[in-house]
Formats: sequence, C-alpha cells, structure tokens
Amino acid sequence: MNNIFDTHAHYTDKRFAPDQARVLRELPDNGVTLALTCGSNVPDSAAALALARGYPHVYAACGMHPHEAAGFRNQESGELWRLLQDNRCVALGEIGLDYHYDFSPREAQRDVFRRQLELAMELNMPVIIHDREAHEDTLRILREFNGLRGVMHCFSGSLEFAREILALGFYIGFGGAVTFRNAKRPLAVAAEIPLDRLLLETDAPYMVPEPFRGRRCESHHIAHTANAIAAARGMDAQELINICCENGRRLFGIKEDHP
Repeated sequence: MNNIFDTHAHYTDKRFAPDQARVLRELPDNGVTLALTCGSNVPDSAAALALARGYPHVYAACGMHPHEAAGFRNQESGELWRLLQDNRCVALGEIGLDYHYDFSPREAQRDVFRRQLELAMELNMPVIIHDREAHEDTLRILREFNGLRGVMHCFSGSLEFAREILALGFYIGFGGAVTFRNAKRPLAVAAEIPLDRLLLETDAPYMVPEPFRGRRCESHHIAHTANAIAAARGMDAQELINICCENGRRLFGIKEDHP
C-alpha cells in the first residue's frame, strides 16, 4: 500500500536510537507519504522538530504530555510557544489527561491541559489529544474552548463518546489496537466514524498491530490497521488510506504538493 499518512508517531523514542536515520529515510520506500512525530515535553518536542527539519516527509507536533504535567514550569510556556512558530510544526500535542497511570496529579494535568489549549486557540493550531480513562473531564475541558480543532488520538471510548467528540468538530484517530483479538469496541467505533473525520496512526514504537505484537511499531504497519478498518466498513483498504491521508493533510494544513 502507499500514500500512508501516519498522523501520530514518536520517532524520538529511544527504541529508534540505533537506526532512526535509516527508518525515517526509508519511510517513502515503505509506502509512507507523511509522518507526524509528536513531542511529550519541551526537549522532546525540540528533538521532534529537528527531525521534521531534516526530512521533507516528516512533520512535528510540540506539546507537554499529561505524564509530564507535574514538572511543567512557567518558562516552558515561552519555550513551547517558540517551537510552535516553526513552519515544520503543524500541531500542538501530545496533550491531554491520563487517569490510568496518574504519573502527574490530576489537578496538575487539568491545569497544564487548559494552558496548552489556550495556547492552541491563540495560535489557531490543531491539537492532538491523549485521553486515557479520563473521558468525562477531557470532554468537559474541550467544551470550554469553542472553535478548537484537533484529533482524539488512539481513541478508546464508546460510540456515544465518539459522537460527542465529533460534535466538537474533532477528528478521531485509530491505530494498531483495532487489530487486537479483544478489541471489538474500537473496531466497531471505527466502522461508524464518518469517513471525512477518520485518521490513521501508529503511536510508533508502541501499539504495533497484529501479527507483529512484541516488535517495534513503524509507520508502514498502518497497512494492517487500514485492512482491519476497511474490512469492517466493507471498503477497499487503499481507498481508506487515501481518504485518511487527505483528512490528515486538511487538519494539519499540509498542502497537496508537499512533500
């Protein structure tokens, strides 16, 4: 398959350290037209942006992950703002709430989440939302920001929750979890999402799809995710990939003649 747009990866992760340059260089050879690598704190976001500057098919998202919220300092707001000005940065993310691990106190998570959403509104940038076991608070906070654009990454909620997110104008991203044997709900939700709001992602190096569980995930593995969703929707997988690539370009403002 070709024309893949991986709308969420982490190519700064240490698991890519041994061969990062080769993997990124070979993305187009493996059918990947575009990849968006996401930061989890200010230094990681700067590293993601450096990768985006080095490869025409790679773009960056910069933000503070909820796991990092407790360590967020006031001066980092200014540093993050400067990173977001770069034309290779197309989104603010990965940001949100994580009540599964609670690596940061929940109040700190909510505070840092709101501060970054305010920044996204100021800069008119789309956001990439991490929501794990925090559906109610995530939705409540997003509703405070009228006109916000973005994607709910690695969607894990119900169809009813998906409809609430869609009503806000958001896109919904699905990754390798839809291929897991016990993942009936995310696949069922993916089958019902309007095609013009659907995005494909990997969360590389994590969430590798079947039949590659236990290995490092890479962007071309989206082909397996696309196969699963396309089968559930009764459509051709390459057609789904093409539509999702167009959706990603539209959300993140990447012109059709890029790269």
